[in-house]
Amino acid sequence: MNIKNEVLVRMYIVLGAFVLAAIALFGQTFKIAVLEGDKWRAIAKENYVRYEKVPALRGNIMSDDGSLLAGSIDKYDIHFDLQVNGLTKKVFEENVDSLAYCLSTYVNNKYTPGGQLRRLKEAKAKGARYFTIAKNVSFEKKNQIASFPIFNRGRHRGGLIVERVLKREMPFNLLAKRTIGYASREGANDVGIEGAYDNFLSGKDGQRLTLRVSEKTRIPINEQAEIEPEDGSNVRTTLDIGMQDVAENALIDALKHHDAQSGSVILMDVETGQIKALANLEKTEGGYWETFNYGIGSKIEPGSVLKLAPVMALLEDGKIDIHDSIPVYNGKRTFYDEEMVDSSTKTSKMDSITLLNAIAYSSNVAIASLASKYYQGTDKKGNIKAKQLIRRYEQFNIPYPTGIEIVGEPDPVIKDPEGGIKEWSGLTLPWMSIGYEMQMTPLQILAFYNAVANDGEYMKPYLVSEIYNKNGVVKKFKPTTLNGSIASKSTIEKAQTLLEEVVRSGTARKLKSPKYSFSGKTGTAQINYKNQRKNSKKKVGYRSSFVGYFPSKQPRYSCIIVITDPKQNGIYGADVAGPVFREIMDNIFYLKPELHLALNNYKKPKLENKDLPPPFAGNLEDMKLVLNELKVPFVIKSEEEMMATSLVRNDSVFLIDRPKGENLIPNVVGMGVKDALYVLENEGIQVKFKGKGKVKKQSISPGTRIEGQTIHLTLG
Repeated sequence: MNIKNEVLVRMYIVLGAFVLAAIALFGQTFKIAVLEGDKWRAIAKENYVRYEKVPALRGNIMSDDGSLLAGSIDKYDIHFDLQVNGLTKKVFEENVDSLAYCLSTYVNNKYTPGGQLRRLKEAKAKGARYFTIAKNVSFEKKNQIASFPIFNRGRHRGGLIVERVLKREMPFNLLAKRTIGYASREGANDVGIEGAYDNFLSGKDGQRLTLRVSEKTRIPINEQAEIEPEDGSNVRTTLDIGMQDVAENALIDALKHHDAQSGSVILMDVETGQIKALANLEKTEGGYWETFNYGIGSKIEPGSVLKLAPVMALLEDGKIDIHDSIPVYNGKRTFYDEEMVDSSTKTSKMDSITLLNAIAYSSNVAIASLASKYYQGTDKKGNIKAKQLIRRYEQFNIPYPTGIEIVGEPDPVIKDPEGGIKEWSGLTLPWMSIGYEMQMTPLQILAFYNAVANDGEYMKPYLVSEIYNKNGVVKKFKPTTLNGSIASKSTIEKAQTLLEEVVRSGTARKLKSPKYSFSGKTGTAQINYKNQRKNSKKKVGYRSSFVGYFPSKQPRYSCIIVITDPKQNGIYGADVAGPVFREIMDNIFYLKPELHLALNNYKKPKLENKDLPPPFAGNLEDMKLVLNELKVPFVIKSEEEMMATSLVRNDSVFLIDRPKGENLIPNVVGMGVKDALYVLENEGIQVKFKGKGKVKKQSISPGTRIEGQTIHLTLG
C-alpha cells in the first residue's frame, strides 16, 4: 500500500468514528428530547419550582374547664430576598441605611447600625436570596419587622420572606406532661393524648409554591399559600387542673421524703370513670421527671391491695361471711416448703380472727389459708377448684385491660390453673391470693376498686370528653359501663364494709380525717421476694401502695398511689402511700365546696359533761334561744324570768331558778353583765364592775339584807 492510500484509510477510519459518535449523540439527544422529554422536563420543573407542604395549625388540648394544657403557637422566621425583581438598585440604596438602623435597634442589637449596613450590602453583592433577618419571632414582632423600610414594600417589591413556624407549648410546663404526650417524633412511638388523637389534632396541611435558589434552599414564591392548611380540632380532656396540681405536688413531696425510685397517682371520678389526675414521676440525675406513664403502662404485682378480690370471690361463692372466724395460726404458716408471715404484730398471738379484721389488719396468713381451703386442689368430680376463683376474677374484670384510649396499656397477667407445672404450682394459689404471682397496672387495680365504690358498676376509665373545632363538636365521649354489676349487691356492700374497717381500726387508722370519711386498702409488696426465697444476697425492695375512695358514703373520687422502692422514713403502704392519698383528699375537700356537709347535717355526737357549755345564768328566753341553736337538750324546772344551768342529767342541761328572798342580795354569779345589772339595779343596789365576760365573783354574798350598799362585781 502506497503512502496516499494509507492516509486515505486512516482518514476514513477517523471519519467513520466521528460519524458513529454523531449518530450515538443524535440518538441519545432524540431519546432525551423526544422519547423521555416529558419526564425530564417535569423533573427540571420540580427542581426549579415545586409545591411544598404548609403545616396546619395543630389543635389544642384542654382541661375539663377549658384551660390550655398544650397548644400550637404561631412563630415566624423572617428572611430577605435581595435579588427580587421589584427591589431596584435605587430603592435599595435610598432605604438600606434606615433598614440597617431598624434591624440593629429593634431586632438584633448584636450588630451596630453600621455593622448591619455592611452585612446587607455584602449580601446584596453576593446575590443572596435567603438572607436571615430573625427566627422564631412572635406575631407582633413579625408585623413590626414588616413595617421597616424596604420590607414594607412586600414580598415581590421588597423581598420580605415570612415563614410560619408552629411551636407546641405547654403553658403549665410539666403538669401532666406524659399524659398529654407527643406525636410523630422521629424514632419514637406516639405517646399520650397527642398520640392517641393525632388524626384529629393534626388537621390538614396546605401547599405553597417554592423556588429553588440554591442546592439546599427553597423560598416561597407568594406571600399566601396556594392551598391554605386546615387547622386541627381541639381535644377537651377530663383532667382537672387543680386536682392534677395537687396530685403531682403530693407525689413529688413523698418521693423526696422517702427517697423513692418512682411513683404514680391516678384519680378518677367514681360515677363516670373520668380520670381527673394522672401523675408519674421517676428519679433521674436531674431530679424527678415524668419519663414513663407507670400508671397505665407498667405491670406490677399488686400485693395486699388485691386481697379484696379473693375475699369477694369467697363471699360470692357463699363460703364465708365477714364476721366469721377464720384461723390465723399466730400470723405464721408454711405452704409446702415456703413460710408466709404477717407483717402486722396484731395476729402474732391469735389463733383465729374474723374476716373483717383479717382485711383490716391485712393478714396474709388468714387470706391465703381461706383461698387454699376453698380453691386448692380438685373437687369430687376431679374439677380444678382454682378455676372457680379465676372465673370470679373474670367476673370482676381483673384479667382484662381497661381499654383506656391512649396507647401502651398491657394485658394483666393472671396464671392459668391448667397451664402445667411451669404455670401453676402449689405455691401459686396462696401467693396469688395476697397479690403475688400475678401482674396488673395501677389503673387496672383502681378500676376494680372504683367498681366497688360505684356499687358494683365497672366504669371504663377515659381521658377525653369531646373533640371540637370552630364548627362545633366533632365527637363526644360518654361514660361507658360493663353490662351488669361485677358482684351481687350483698357482696359489694360487704366489700365496702371491709374497706371502711381498714380506715376505722385497721392499717390505715392513723390516716383518718375528722372532716370526712374515706375507705381503702393499704399494700406493701416485696419487689425481689423470689430472690429472698432463694436466700439471695440481693437487697429486697418494696412497693408501697394505697387504693381507695372518698367519701365512704356516696363516693365521688377513687384514687390509687403506688410508690416504688422507698429507702427512708418507712416502707409500708400506710406510712408511704397512704399519707399521699390523705393529702390529695384534704386538698380536694377544700377545692370542692360541694363535698362539704351543712353544719346541721353532721351526725350529732353524744354529749358529755366536758362537751357542754360551762355553767351560766341569765334571762330564761335568752338561754333557751342559745341552747336551741347549739342543739343542746335541756329541761326547764321553773318559769322564773332569771334562771341558771345546773348539773347534767342523762345528757341534758337542767335549767333551775335561783331562790331570792324579799329585800335580800340576789346571786348573779354566772350571769352576763347586762343581766346582772338588770337584776341588781331593780333591787335598788348600786353596782360597780371590772373585767370582761360573765360574773365570776360578787363582793356581797347572796342572801345579805339590802341596806343601800354598793356591790362590786368581778367579771372573767
